[in-house]
Amino acid sequence: MQLDFFPSRTLTLYLAKLFVVRIFAVLIMLVLVLLALDLLAETGEILAAPGNGQAEILQYASLRVPQLLSRFLPYSVLLATLITLVTLNQNSEVVAMKAAGLSAHQVLSPLLLTAAVVSLVSFGFNERIVTRANATIKAWQAADYGPIPAATGGAGTPRSNIYLTDGDNILTAATLTGSGNATVLTGVTWYARAPGGIIREQVRASRATFAAPGWRLEKPVKFDVAGAITERPAALVVGQSLSPERIMLQSVDADAQSFWELSHSIDAYEAAGRNTDEMRAKWWHRLSGPLSALLMPLLGSIAAFGLARSGQLFVRAIIGMALGFAYFVVDNAALAMGSFGGYPPLLAAWAPFFLFLLLGETVLIRTEE
Repeated sequence: MQLDFFPSRTLTLYLAKLFVVRIFAVLIMLVLVLLALDLLAETGEILAAPGNGQAEILQYASLRVPQLLSRFLPYSVLLATLITLVTLNQNSEVVAMKAAGLSAHQVLSPLLLTAAVVSLVSFGFNERIVTRANATIKAWQAADYGPIPAATGGAGTPRSNIYLTDGDNILTAATLTGSGNATVLTGVTWYARAPGGIIREQVRASRATFAAPGWRLEKPVKFDVAGAITERPAALVVGQSLSPERIMLQSVDADAQSFWELSHSIDAYEAAGRNTDEMRAKWWHRLSGPLSALLMPLLGSIAAFGLARSGQLFVRAIIGMALGFAYFVVDNAALAMGSFGGYPPLLAAWAPFFLFLLLGETVLIRTEE
């Protein structure tokens, strides 16, 4: 038995079933509570848009649920690990398994296998559903929960919160649709600035199209800061050096692109001589992030071993929870450091995973094996 990584088939299925049920129970509880709190904060803004009602609130909830599922799945695995192992310990089932000749790693192996499957499912869910939900909800929020501009030119979901520089001048847009010469910007603001960053004039327009070169603002409203004069010219072309290709490069949202789309965006940035540290860190984190679920049984395993009657079971559970939450803190800090170049992207994405993998193994071996 000691040479087998997994215990018997019956015991493996029993532990895996316990673990899966608790993962889903905790995840559903977290998502429902957090969704209710989020709806309390956002419902007013959703209903403030003309024509919005219950259908739009339900639409918002359907877009937020995938985001919440993706974000809190690793936390659910951690809490489910602690609940499962504490219950097994209290019922002396861990003692029975140890007495049957199982090692600590064999006791944990069904949980680790289940967590590995959860990681694979999480990766696929993020790529197929969460990225699309991110893109849609950002475009909807950029339109103040009003109608989202229809995508043209086969470009798919509109991009949101566009910020571009043309020398000293700045062009912003709420959404971008289409591609190439068919690119359309909506909710456009043009800031003409003097050297030193002082704004000379501000121009607002509901829509802008590519004028080859520049961008033609439709029904613009121009405000001269020095003279405090508002004008309404028939048409105005701005941003002569801003090509559609440059705009597409500057409007990339890593959270709204799939793993392979992000790879192509990184290649395009490198070909243009742009910095790719932030995008590469998020690209690597697309792999290391879902694998965080695999760490949770190992970090929470301290709650499984040690006699329940010793009075230290609660302390062990707290230590396991602290280890798990410490991983999330370190992971987020490392990703932030990698995004602005403090760490190499590969190190920022993978160092926390391997650090806590070694830490979990060390704690498990020193305390039990």
